[in-house]
Amino acid sequence: MTYYLYHIPGKKVGVTTDLKRRVEDQQGYGPGEYEIIESSDDIDFISEGEIIMQKAFGYKVDQIPYNKLNCNKNKLNMNINVTEQTTTFPCPVNKLKGRLMDNIGMTWDTDHGIFFINEYSIKWIMANVKTSMFNKQRSYVYNKAFARFYDNHQTHDYPSNGRDQYDGKTLAGGLAPTGMKERSYECCDEYNPCTCKPYYQFDLIREWADERGLYENGDTKTQALKLVEEVGETCRAILKEDFDEVIDGIGDCVVVLTNLAELQGVSIEACIDAAYQEIKNRKGKMVNGTYKKD
Repeated sequence: MTYYLYHIPGKKVGVTTDLKRRVEDQQGYGPGEYEIIESSDDIDFISEGEIIMQKAFGYKVDQIPYNKLNCNKNKLNMNINVTEQTTTFPCPVNKLKGRLMDNIGMTWDTDHGIFFINEYSIKWIMANVKTSMFNKQRSYVYNKAFARFYDNHQTHDYPSNGRDQYDGKTLAGGLAPTGMKERSYECCDEYNPCTCKPYYQFDLIREWADERGLYENGDTKTQALKLVEEVGETCRAILKEDFDEVIDGIGDCVVVLTNLAELQGVSIEACIDAAYQEIKNRKGKMVNGTYKKD
């Protein structure tokens, strides 16, 4: 079997055994819109190359190498269907949780990264799954929202010894998978961070916007102007001392910022983290109600 390491410029580096089906049919890129970096019958060589090239191009690095995916080890066999937009499960919603529990440890590749099933991702799936409009015996989730869940939460299991594991195996270096940074959660149990409301609210905003076509048809300039409008309304509410409208205005600004970040190709959480890293050691003093940095 030949494995192809391919590159879609500006989008991703991936591996497949069927370029036409995976890149052209599923992802919608025609010949000339992608390039083959390397091909080999050595899955370990190609898998290592994928990680190296993802880092080199600055793309999101897969949490699990291609050669470690369950679909390549023939371990689990829930017959899911993956498109660019969705992952569809072969059962109705009322039977899905049991099927997911039977397939804990299963992984699959999507355009938004590699997903896996454990107790935390099952909770997210069951909270966000929808019944297929074409077949009531099938259900699906949006891949983009699912990927954000992985980015914003520690979704791997925590064994009692404190070392991070996935599917019974200690992760390299004892570190969390890419995109799952160690965080201290004050709003929820550290062993069940997926219920942490402040982070989950961003997922809900993005899902709401995605369902309404904002990310597909939206524009950063329009969103930037929308932000100015919301800031203006917030300022007016402050001057009027209208507490309820101030809350509404701040919330609207957060919604617009979340969508503006998404349209710019970055998450709002990453923006917040970048800002905090810049200010956390900043020194200064208050002058006439304003903090002035040294």
